[in-house]
Amino acid sequence: MNTLVADTFPESHLLRLRKLGCEVDYQPSAKTENLTALAAACKILVVRGKKVSGETLCASPHLALVLRAGAGVNNIDVKTASSRGIFVSNCPGKNSIAVAELVFALLLAIDRRVPDGVAALRAGHWNKKEFSRADGLFDKTLGVIGVGSIGREVIHRAHAFGLRVLAWSPSLTPDLAGQLGVQRRENVDDIFREADIVTLHVALNPETRKLVNASRLWLMKPRAILINTARGEVVDQAALREAVESKRIRAGLDVFDPEPAQGAADFHDPILKCPDFYGTHHIGASTEQAQNAIADEAVRVIETFIRTGVVLNCVNLARRTPAKWQLVVRHHDRVGVLAFVMDHIRRAGLNIEEVQNVVFDGALAASCRIQLAGDPPPPLLSTIREGNPDIIGLDLLQIG
Repeated sequence: MNTLVADTFPESHLLRLRKLGCEVDYQPSAKTENLTALAAACKILVVRGKKVSGETLCASPHLALVLRAGAGVNNIDVKTASSRGIFVSNCPGKNSIAVAELVFALLLAIDRRVPDGVAALRAGHWNKKEFSRADGLFDKTLGVIGVGSIGREVIHRAHAFGLRVLAWSPSLTPDLAGQLGVQRRENVDDIFREADIVTLHVALNPETRKLVNASRLWLMKPRAILINTARGEVVDQAALREAVESKRIRAGLDVFDPEPAQGAADFHDPILKCPDFYGTHHIGASTEQAQNAIADEAVRVIETFIRTGVVLNCVNLARRTPAKWQLVVRHHDRVGVLAFVMDHIRRAGLNIEEVQNVVFDGALAASCRIQLAGDPPPPLLSTIREGNPDIIGLDLLQIG
């Protein structure tokens, strides 16, 4: 199975893919603009940060699976993939510890001004008085926005630092808040208003784009800290720059809007010149531990797809189809039975939305679940039941 790996991937895991029978084309330095040509003959495409455009998807007639070796899939045109029957999958939760570690690296760097102190030492300057000034983290209030796998790892570490933790998420229930040891807030504005430190751990979608805007930044306490290791587009970058430039708040960013698509490029953003800004190069998941865990999951997804056709962690299957009825056909496990049933469904002008056929122990009988988009005409069931002796029984259930 032709597999294009268009970003860095551990050599040991490339070997595992080849042992599965994959013909691997490893192109870690491929440019985004060349991806369309490179992917033209592949069945499986593996990327990390490279953009997979609709053009690339439409130009790849054999492509069946796009796998993001990471958590989010905002670099993939999922809508076009869905329209072409291409599975989109990812490796959620495998980089959570690495990102949580970076949150605290940024937080400590801001509070203790570690990069500035190192720069002074390297320049030959000893200034203990200047760099002794720090607030400390103990007993401060941390606001966590988003309690998925990364947010939970951050919460776990926050308790060890002696931080009081507030949290907000659409999925955060009172019971879950109790399990996590956090104080739940029903309104995201309350997090910005109450916290000394706010850290963002939400996926990028229409609801979270520019979730952090000028009005919410104005709610923050003077000299509070904003940490973003999620996606750059979650924050209004211009509003954040104004807040940091005016010395109202401090910020630590691993992600930017916009940021270079390549691994190495010139990068100029006005916020970089602000003394109260500290940043990294979108490296939250870039530890060897995290990359090996992600690669393990990527191989597992591909192996399952090759052996069973099932796509683990698939993000673009319909949660609900247009199906209105479910026809359950119990039948003898013999040639032509399902072809007979589906032919009569076709003649009735009904579209089949989903099909699942399971075989009973001994392979003498099976049960097929067929979901139908339209209303079955009254004679259809009797026609199917009476027209084939291998039909054991029929049930029709309304589901929509």
